[in-house]
Amino acid sequence: MPRQLFEYNPPDRFVAGTIGVPGSRAFYLQARAGDRTTTVALEKQQVAALAERVEELLDEVVRRTGGATAVPAVAPAELDDNGPLDLPVVEEFRVGTMALKWDADAEELVVEAQEATGDDTDVEDLADDDEGPDLLRVHLSGAAGRAFAKRALALVSAGRPPCPFCGLPLDPEGHVCPRANGYRR
Repeated sequence: MPRQLFEYNPPDRFVAGTIGVPGSRAFYLQARAGDRTTTVALEKQQVAALAERVEELLDEVVRRTGGATAVPAVAPAELDDNGPLDLPVVEEFRVGTMALKWDADAEELVVEAQEATGDDTDVEDLADDDEGPDLLRVHLSGAAGRAFAKRALALVSAGRPPCPFCGLPLDPEGHVCPRANGYRR
């Protein structure tokens, strides 16, 4: 089956976002350029891992270049994007595998999110093939990468507060805490 490649080089906007209330949120990555928008679904843990790895990769670029790069140490305030996802949200696919790389020649971060297929195929194995799972590829400047990671980490931490006793998320309807021997707290 021919693969769909959704490439944004660069996007006007690339964000992680949610739909729903904490405890029942669906997580998405969304890229937009002009009137073209691509939205892919993923898990909260995938958003957190992607944001953390983006930060680590950009920190390593700064370290290795001795600061002689266009990557800022923190996300520039002018790139803050706290807006909701663009509507309508139409899920293209559910993400299985993700990959990051730093293109030193172009001085840009490349984020790839590949459709879940049920097998263990690496993104790198299929990245330029015409066949295979669908793929979202986004090229970002270092500053845009920092802004993406900042928003994504804030999004993940904005969920339900943890129980002070067991650390599990508190539900608005109540919480059966394992540390309270099954009684609601």
